Amino acid sequence: MAFEQQTKEALRLLEGIERGTMTAADSSNLVNDADPALVYLLFTWLRQQYGGSNPASEAVLGRLVAISNQGGVAAKMKKGQTDPVVEWFEESYSYRNIAASEFVEMIVEKLEG
Repeated sequence: MAFEQQTKEALRLLEGIERGTMTAADSSNLVNDADPALVYLLFTWLRQQYGGSNPASEAVLGRLVAISNQGGVAAKMKKGQTDPVVEWFEESYSYRNIAASEFVEMIVEKLEG
């Protein structure tokens, strides 16, 4: 998938979960087509951004759980967790200190490179 298309799909997934504009099934379809490392990083970014003190945390984390309960998502995340790109990001950056669009572009670029 081309860089621009993958970036667009990743942002669509992230924003769909954040804003509640996608069903769990629709989100799951995007997850199934995505790289496991990207899925792991997106879900972890959301968990970090929507910790207990964020007023939207209950809704966002509830949507993450609903998506994670779809077939194969948990296994994909587990696989993605061991990817070298995840290690690179977690050693170099903080999930909390990076905006969504910058985060997605950086990760997709690294995965495509």
